[in-house]
Amino acid sequence: MSSRRWRACPECDWVSALPVLKVGESAFCPRCQHELVHRHDAPAQRILSYATAALVMLLLTLPFSFLSFEMGGIRHEIVLSDAAFVMFDNNWPILALLIALSIIVLPGIFLLMVTWLYGSIAMRVKLPGTLFIARILSGLKPWLMTDVFLVGVLVSLAKLANMADIGFGWSFFAFFIYVILLARTVSIVDADWLWFALEQEPQPPSFAKRGMTAHEQGLVGCKCCGMLNSATERQCQRCHTSIAPPSPLRIQATWALLISALVLYIPANIYPMMYTQTLGGQRESTILGGVLQMVDMGSYLIALVIFVASFIVPIAKIAVLGYLSYLASKPAKLATPKKMQLYRLTEVVGRWSMIDVFVVAIMVALIQGGVLLSILPGAAAVAFAGVVVLTMIAANTFDPRLLWQAELNADEMNDAVNNMEQAGAKRNA
Repeated sequence: MSSRRWRACPECDWVSALPVLKVGESAFCPRCQHELVHRHDAPAQRILSYATAALVMLLLTLPFSFLSFEMGGIRHEIVLSDAAFVMFDNNWPILALLIALSIIVLPGIFLLMVTWLYGSIAMRVKLPGTLFIARILSGLKPWLMTDVFLVGVLVSLAKLANMADIGFGWSFFAFFIYVILLARTVSIVDADWLWFALEQEPQPPSFAKRGMTAHEQGLVGCKCCGMLNSATERQCQRCHTSIAPPSPLRIQATWALLISALVLYIPANIYPMMYTQTLGGQRESTILGGVLQMVDMGSYLIALVIFVASFIVPIAKIAVLGYLSYLASKPAKLATPKKMQLYRLTEVVGRWSMIDVFVVAIMVALIQGGVLLSILPGAAAVAFAGVVVLTMIAANTFDPRLLWQAELNADEMNDAVNNMEQAGAKRNA
């Protein structure tokens, strides 16, 4: 048995041994080209420096002014947390919770967890709760939307540029630095290195072989720490995360989530995203209305960003995941490497649809001028946020290993047909 660490690719289930890597090098699955690991220089020290700096910037974003709005002698100033609190004040508590979690609470928890884990490694002391924290760390990554929120802020400012004077507070600049530091922290977290530093790694089962899928051998690769386990185990031997072989039930769950998202997408486009109240009355604005408004103002780039994020990305994600779910349920020969590229793309771009929701949150928080000019959130904002959340959960629920298993099923069926044809030919002879 080789002393090198073995991995079952989380996307195609192919078992391979990790090569010895130098700093800056990556190891890819030989079957589907999924990146298995990437080595960083002095990971514990670098992550601790980035994470602690990001925590400091996060604390600095909370008490100071974030943005200010001035028009017709009326001035209104907001702090970062107002983007969430204003939704609560307008009787949308779930939307308020989602915004607060995605830009403040979950990123803060993630940074604290990273500091705790890598601090434990750097001090060579096993701090309490390290295994529990390491288990839930990777699950937080898709829900850290500070970068999406920052783009939403910039889109909001582009919309308001011709209406009033916009001022930037100290908190805005601290938030900008915080987004960069958080993104850098997330990018250099190496789950493979982290788990080896925390718990080393036992040898894989003695009957394991490379160059085959784990499912064919009665093995399961842990999606949390990567370790190979026997399929008879219900929990990973190292991190104690629940493990299971590829199951068609995941396809059914994905379909249920996609259909729910598609249902919510209808009211998200029919109902108003926000209401603008002025002395002349109240005006409604849908998602498409916001795009057309930007076109009329000559802000074609902003119109394109909103159109792509709010129309193309959600529908494309639902269509792609539905297509992959359909293929995974059929025993047919698939061009799976290309399908995996589609799947990876849905994971990357899906959360960017939240831009429009964040735009509404910023504009509602910032523009509160009484009867002169005020903006209120519409029901479409909640429905659209539901679409984004459901499609993100659907992407996480879908098991890409089923695509490759379908290919194996097709090969098995072809072999069976060929054997039957050969047997028939022998009988005829």
